Amino acid sequence: METKELNLITNREKAIEEAGELLKNGGVVAIPTETVYGLAADAFNADAVAKIFEAKGRPQDNPVIVHICDRDQLSKVVSAVPEKAEKLMDAFWPGPLTLVMPKADAVPSTVCAGLPTVAVRFPRDKDTQDIIRAAGTPLAAPSANISGSPSPTKALHVMSDLKGKIDAVVKASGLCEVGLESTVIDMTKEPPVLLRPGAVTPEQIESVIGKIEISEGVLHQLPEGETAASPGMKYRHYAPKVKVVLVKGSYEKYRDFLNDRQSSKNVALCYKGEGTDIGCPAISYGLCNSPEEQAKELFDALRRIDKMAVNVVYARCPKPEGIGLALYNRLIRAAGFEVLDLGE
Repeated sequence: METKELNLITNREKAIEEAGELLKNGGVVAIPTETVYGLAADAFNADAVAKIFEAKGRPQDNPVIVHICDRDQLSKVVSAVPEKAEKLMDAFWPGPLTLVMPKADAVPSTVCAGLPTVAVRFPRDKDTQDIIRAAGTPLAAPSANISGSPSPTKALHVMSDLKGKIDAVVKASGLCEVGLESTVIDMTKEPPVLLRPGAVTPEQIESVIGKIEISEGVLHQLPEGETAASPGMKYRHYAPKVKVVLVKGSYEKYRDFLNDRQSSKNVALCYKGEGTDIGCPAISYGLCNSPEEQAKELFDALRRIDKMAVNVVYARCPKPEGIGLALYNRLIRAAGFEVLDLGE
């Protein structure tokens, strides 16, 4: 299969029009959003959605998110909207927040992994909105990568994983604005349950609707046989090809640990300004005091590591609070839950 490159930078109108036509005709198209690139198909076309799973090598019991371009489309996707969900929509939509609600009958079971619920998001990115509008339908769209690998935040990442497997990639400039997948919260539970952390933090959500719970699956591996209620909960995710170890502790302890094991086959994943006194290669992902910058750069950093001749990534562990909770969630899954605590 030839994968077309549709360039928003050189001809935005044409790129959006062509993407819309491909999606209307059952195609699968990688599209930029403010979070990461999504691999999109008509959410009501089960055959088209099946192509997403095939291209990604995605397990069938891993649900995907449905994206809409205005709230009027919501009634096509869900059968009921809880009051607290309305409050969160008013506060955070359009934006990087996904709400799990009872699904409408028209949504194929493949989208929802056979669950009675569907995850829905109204993206903030104007290009994304216009592509959904051009397609004339809500779009099912998980991240546009090989399942389990770091999510793509550049068109180049998508082509590296999926060239020849999908119909087209819509190219935008630079990294995606947020860089991490959306926050996912289950609104069918009381109190609502955070299933995946993202740029919309638990603190922000609680300021609007009061107390929420955080799923055990955010920081721990789901038990064998349990169905994931959200993307990113069940399997090793976000991982480069090399082994990742998440390292807790001060920078001094981290530096000394790596210097005691000096090897060109190790790589330090650390913050900007660090790594100059570490006896192994170092890749940075944002400033220590800027979790927003870390979020934007994390997946690109992991993909750059895959181009290096190394065996083990020792990743600095972010504090699991605010957006740092989302960073910790991604890194602990990339590490397969292997964490080394050096102490402070």
